[in-house]
Amino acid sequence: MMSERPLANLNKPDVALEMTLRPSLFSDFTGQPKVKERLEISVAAALQRGESLDHILLCGPPGLGKTTIANILARAMNANVKATSGPTIEKASDLAGLLTNLEAGDVLFIDEIHRLQKTIEEYLYPAMEDFKLDIIIDQGPNARSVRLNLPRFTLIGATTRSGLLSAPLLTRFGMRERLDYYCVADMDKIVLRSANLLNVEIDPAGAHEIARRCRGTPRISNNLLRRVRDYAQVRHDGRITAEVADKALAMLEIDENGLDEMDKRILESIIVKFGGGPVGVNSLAVAVGEEPDTIEEVYEPYLIMEGYLNRTAQGRIATELSYQKLGLKPKTGSQSALF
Repeated sequence: MMSERPLANLNKPDVALEMTLRPSLFSDFTGQPKVKERLEISVAAALQRGESLDHILLCGPPGLGKTTIANILARAMNANVKATSGPTIEKASDLAGLLTNLEAGDVLFIDEIHRLQKTIEEYLYPAMEDFKLDIIIDQGPNARSVRLNLPRFTLIGATTRSGLLSAPLLTRFGMRERLDYYCVADMDKIVLRSANLLNVEIDPAGAHEIARRCRGTPRISNNLLRRVRDYAQVRHDGRITAEVADKALAMLEIDENGLDEMDKRILESIIVKFGGGPVGVNSLAVAVGEEPDTIEEVYEPYLIMEGYLNRTAQGRIATELSYQKLGLKPKTGSQSALF
């Protein structure tokens, strides 16, 4: 039975595949031209001075290349990269262990840095600013603070929700870069490159069909390419054309605008169950059987960017485009009818 959330599942990367398809050099990285240019200049300047990079915060929706860029930066600086994520750092001792094992010039990459506990986050302040770590030894009357010197390192943080980071932590990042969704032309190049690495025979029209339905997200395009490859192998001669790609994506219930079944369920729930909105994300999550965080981080950004949804202080409101998409007519006097 086909999953009811194909794109949500496609957002969960196959680690081995991702490591194979990820570019390791800036010259192989497609898209994000302004971000890439600024980072390349910073790397060149740091190498000329013989210094480590400033701390960098990369933010943006999932699957746009934050982890890839962190690894490219580490390689460009000839540095080792040690990767972790915010939820896995549960105690201050976990963070202390990571920091004290760094060597000069190393890159510490923290994914989902917005999920660091606030008490642990405070240990990062002196480490990022002064390259010192204050730790508490013993407990009670015998407790004492010891300051350790750390080598100069670069912290690269990745987040899908930069608004959840505290101001003190934000200001300690010397560079803050936001990754945006990719245009279709860039996605064409990414699909063709991935197909070449996977030894998949694909024509430009077939690549374009995948590229325009992947929501401007390389991670989704790579996963869609795998699914279309499977379909072409089993149902056709293995070559991906526009017709084959269209049939495969229709089987996955991904329409010509890149919307999947859950996208349509979200829009339909807002319109039919909540009169077009406004509706809070928690109520919407219950109505569609999905987690609020998944709706906010995976589905909403694309729906808002494409003009299907508006997010207001009162809640989510379906736009006129949503009604057209679903073949419904706005109710007279509803807030949705105003958009």
